[in-house]
Amino acid sequence: MSADATATQSPGKYDRLIAAARAIPAAPTIVVHPCDETSLRGAVDSALAGIIRPVLVGPERKIRDTAAKFGLDISGYDLIDAAHSDDAAAKGVELIHAAKGELLMKGSLHTDELMRAVTAKVGGLRTDRRISHVFVMDVPAYADTIFVTDAAINIFPDLDAKRDIIQNAIDLYNQAGFGKSPRVAILSAVETVTSKIPSTIEAAALCKMADRGQITGGVLDGPLAFDNAIDVESARIKGIRSEVAGRAQILVVPDLESGNMLAKNLAYFAKADGAGIVLGARVPVILTSRADSPRARMASCAVAALYAHARRQKAPTVAA
Repeated sequence: MSADATATQSPGKYDRLIAAARAIPAAPTIVVHPCDETSLRGAVDSALAGIIRPVLVGPERKIRDTAAKFGLDISGYDLIDAAHSDDAAAKGVELIHAAKGELLMKGSLHTDELMRAVTAKVGGLRTDRRISHVFVMDVPAYADTIFVTDAAINIFPDLDAKRDIIQNAIDLYNQAGFGKSPRVAILSAVETVTSKIPSTIEAAALCKMADRGQITGGVLDGPLAFDNAIDVESARIKGIRSEVAGRAQILVVPDLESGNMLAKNLAYFAKADGAGIVLGARVPVILTSRADSPRARMASCAVAALYAHARRQKAPTVAA
């Protein structure tokens, strides 16, 4: 990896995110079905850090028993009873509609159960933007915090969906305190456009869409192979000259399968932490995994809280 990509950085890119989130008011957060130690502890730890203000939604007895078993004090948090996980997801979405929360957080239910309630055509949290997922990854060997999208929601996104996936990630980067005008690499297996690999054609089209103002706020290049997206020397050897090549901050994958493999490779081979957030709904959705470290869970809450705060600051005020 190039000197640019391996530049030494002070420990813990996530630590800065968490510190920034502590500096703003705690975000009211609907925590759906936190019925195991990992999910309940993640909510409690983030609350104790001053990042979120949780409202716990799920079977009351299960939540209280979990808290007692693992020594978690939930006495200061609202607890709304729900019969089971599907009911908790539905009630969580209802609470967002009732303006009781600015964030939605996944507990111990399956992702599909939560996302069914979020994406429901009637009563869900859809907007005119396609819903997508971003992994916010702290890769020790890479200078920048890096986004990988979409590796969890859209299986085989078409061109229009990819436009929204990219815009969602750019908006998060610009508004959650990572910087401005991120460098976006649209990945494929090769860096040349060929009819034999459709993702290269879509990458080229997306770059032209950015030229025409259909995607804004970032600098796009693609198709790029993974090596010349993140390594300056690889880009130089291939003769690729752009602001993005070798220095990407957002990696846009062709489909969910490749994205999921990339994110897990970074996690297990490169020892990266990966915070997870779903965008494009009425509120950010904190999507954590049972395998996430406590630090990654808190970072997910921090990213979502910073993004929600920025959107609230931008929201137009209504004159009295």
